[in-house]
Amino acid sequence: MISERECIELIQRYAAVQKNEYLVKGIGDDCAVIKKDETDHLLLTTDTLVEGVHFNLDWHPPYLLGRKSASVNLSDIAAMGGRPKACLLSVAFPGSVPSWFEDFMKGFSDVLVEHDTLLVGGDTVKGHHDIVITVTLVGETDKKHTCYRAGAQPGDTIWVSGPLGSAAAGLSLCQKGLCDLSDPADKWQQLVKAHLDPEPLVSLGKALAKSGLVRAMMDISDGLATDLAHLCKAGGVGAEIQQDLLPISETLEQAAAQLQTDAIDWIVKGGEDYQLLFTAKPSDERKLRQLVTDLTGGEIFAVGRIIEGQGVYLCHNGKREDISYQGYDHFQG
Repeated sequence: MISERECIELIQRYAAVQKNEYLVKGIGDDCAVIKKDETDHLLLTTDTLVEGVHFNLDWHPPYLLGRKSASVNLSDIAAMGGRPKACLLSVAFPGSVPSWFEDFMKGFSDVLVEHDTLLVGGDTVKGHHDIVITVTLVGETDKKHTCYRAGAQPGDTIWVSGPLGSAAAGLSLCQKGLCDLSDPADKWQQLVKAHLDPEPLVSLGKALAKSGLVRAMMDISDGLATDLAHLCKAGGVGAEIQQDLLPISETLEQAAAQLQTDAIDWIVKGGEDYQLLFTAKPSDERKLRQLVTDLTGGEIFAVGRIIEGQGVYLCHNGKREDISYQGYDHFQG
């Protein structure tokens, strides 16, 4: 059995033989990049959500599932510093179209409206077993400010745009029936919302790219350990993460204690946070923090540094553990 990473590399080998003057970047980034004109690039991305793998209708309300289906693609556009423009939606149902599909479409449409994105087409088919949702999204970016995974250099500071592990914790709480979605006062709402209704950071992605301060960027969908390894591979570098610098919310620690789980595992290996992961020169720390504060009123977190060599390492109490690609793998997860 091959891993998801090996499967992608196999596909990439075949794609590499296809050359075209309009192709700027193919497989290996959050979006494919195509020349549009003298000033702009087109961004193309697609994601598939499968019932029982990416969502469970026992606890995932259709409205929020619609939002999430759009948001995970919008996050890819954000990671390249782009502006989403249009999308295609394809769905496969094992039987007739369910009555909840209108709620799904309401959530899907609401997110697109929030980000000035048009739904322009797609496909509907009858499948055999599970519901399958595929979204393809087209965006634009100024070619001078397109952000790629490659570009990190030794000595760079590694940043994340917000807390990690929340979505993984929310998933665990949903699986164990420990949350009440109907109760706004439920103490796990923050974690559960991160799993059910992630926020695509489009405005922040555009601002970071336009600032010229970011050397490499991607979003965190498969976990920090795996996605940072992808970023490092693209740049031919390694990384050290300092465990003590990882942002851990009090709610996350409480959930870990209740579920008898190590919160660090959620933070490092848990997927679907859709925070932005990026690197920059240490001397630009003040400018970056000020940019984010001015834009969002929030903060970003420096969690480590780029190093020479290969591998992603978690450092704590004098120990250095190789955590490369220890996040989510669709074929081994």
